[in-house]
Amino acid sequence: MATAQSVNLTRHFLIAMPAMADPHFSKTLTFICEHNNQGALGVVVNRPIDMTLHALLEQIELKPADDSAKATSVHYGGPVQIDRGFVLHTPAGAWQSTLAVGDMIGLTTSKDILQAVARGEGPRQFLVTLGYAGWAPGQLEQELAQNAWLTVPADPRVLFDTPAKDRYDAGLKLLGIDLGMLSDGAGHA
Repeated sequence: MATAQSVNLTRHFLIAMPAMADPHFSKTLTFICEHNNQGALGVVVNRPIDMTLHALLEQIELKPADDSAKATSVHYGGPVQIDRGFVLHTPAGAWQSTLAVGDMIGLTTSKDILQAVARGEGPRQFLVTLGYAGWAPGQLEQELAQNAWLTVPADPRVLFDTPAKDRYDAGLKLLGIDLGMLSDGAGHA
């Protein structure tokens, strides 16, 4: 008999179903960084906010080495700790406070990574969010049973090479689904 925690969605995308009413997650693509018997933690990766990385660095008194940060958006990562920065990046590197998400991706919360980014010495690819998404033990499994989410193994190219506005559709394409194919209602027999 399978238990509720028999599925591990670490390194998976959660794709919000069209009927998702929660404004925090409507039409979102969320990357799950950790999923275990303690719950789940992820970051929404397709919601840029009205703040550039340059402005964020200046707020924490870091001077960017060049103007590239002016074109880099900060993202809404989820409704938990929205005043705290989270950097999803590859390669994982050796930062002060990093959660390894597999061999290649890390989620870092320490300021040293932003200091390196400001100097132009940060990770090759990164996405900065304010806040994260968190689920209590069993909560994500319950939401999955209610057809709130689709899941698919994550593709780093969607995270780092796809424009934010295209990431939701790119997540669906990993499943071979076109948004027009999805119904707003759940299909229970």
